[in-house]
Amino acid sequence: MQGDCRNPDGGRATRAFLVGFDFSDGRGAEAEALLGELAELVSNLGMESAGAVAAKVRNYNPAFVAGAGKCAEIIAAAESARAGAIIFDDELTPAQQRNWEEKSGMEIVTRQEVILDIFASRARTKEARLQVELAKLEYSLPRLRKAWSHLDRQRGGGVTQRGGGESQLELDRRGVRERIARLKTELARVRTVRATQRKRRERAPFPTAAIVGYTNAGKSSLINRLSDSSLLSEDKLFATLDPATRRVDLPGGSPLLLTDTVGFVRKLPHRFVEAFKATLEEAALSDFLVHVIDVSNPDAPEHARTTLGVLKELGADEKRTLTVFNKIDIAPDGAWRYALSLDFPDAVEVSARTGRGIGELVARLEGAVGETSAFMRLFIPHSQYAQLALLHSLASVASQKYADGGVEVEARVPAKYSERFREWELQKKS
Repeated sequence: MQGDCRNPDGGRATRAFLVGFDFSDGRGAEAEALLGELAELVSNLGMESAGAVAAKVRNYNPAFVAGAGKCAEIIAAAESARAGAIIFDDELTPAQQRNWEEKSGMEIVTRQEVILDIFASRARTKEARLQVELAKLEYSLPRLRKAWSHLDRQRGGGVTQRGGGESQLELDRRGVRERIARLKTELARVRTVRATQRKRRERAPFPTAAIVGYTNAGKSSLINRLSDSSLLSEDKLFATLDPATRRVDLPGGSPLLLTDTVGFVRKLPHRFVEAFKATLEEAALSDFLVHVIDVSNPDAPEHARTTLGVLKELGADEKRTLTVFNKIDIAPDGAWRYALSLDFPDAVEVSARTGRGIGELVARLEGAVGETSAFMRLFIPHSQYAQLALLHSLASVASQKYADGGVEVEARVPAKYSERFREWELQKKS
């Protein structure tokens, strides 16, 4: 391994050669696009991309994915580029990762590990940090053997005699499993607290919307524009990991709670969706979704499909969704723009940076809020005073007038609570 490819402290290599596997029949455009995204992910870790290749794979090799000749080509290209690591865009099994390390003598990293490291560096809340640590431990558990292989070579043993490495490996695995169990217990406690906080928010008479979309689509910038707030907004992948909620006062007087969520990304491993479900469940629990798409990116159609796929996995795919085409001020004309317009004919075109289209978006948000709540005229008997108190806690009460036998109330009630008060609704005048 080249001496100048690693940090002085012996840590992760600073120059990496990127590899993607192309399993298609002569169509490597997607593999190339994914390598470009991987390069951006890697740069977020302060690493330099020393080169990249989309390696054509015709026959799957269980030991290395690619065949022997292609492996030799990749390693030679990485050495020529003076890279200290090879980063694969595709998932490798623990055995494949070990095989590549032994064959190349370099550090072997996967896209999963890159995303995990970015998550670890960006997580701010206690829950997000716990989720990151849990995901990293679950990923590393089946890969622990390589850390102790040198002990097996130092001390041999017969069939009934454990070597020092095997004994240490078992201890290490036990320690990781115990830490995973503790993390899951601690996460359960943290989520219980957050569930209590959510119930308090649900009692407020405010509709809720979750902003979702591919990472770096401009979700945080859009919330800042709508709510005049200052959420972290940077032009890089995964700038926001922790959900943040801001209030938006709509022109008609109705407030709306907008929640920012972690951005999605292609090839997001299932364990990440599971680990970050608590972060992403804001999308599943909101009244409606705001799907933000960066139309300046040629890969926008694929980004949109990725987002919709993750939402389906979260069980939020059937929610009412308002689609927003962001960065319209820098979006060139392209085939992807036409494809998106066909897929999302009702989308609102905006620029969070310049403010273009924000007025129309606010009007559409107000319309969506109207669809998530109902204006009700109620007569609640004095004997049902508890229901009046409940109404005040769940709805936005516009007027209240005491009359014989009860109270006449006009209120905007969230749709999810309207049936609770239907029996006291006054007949509408014809």
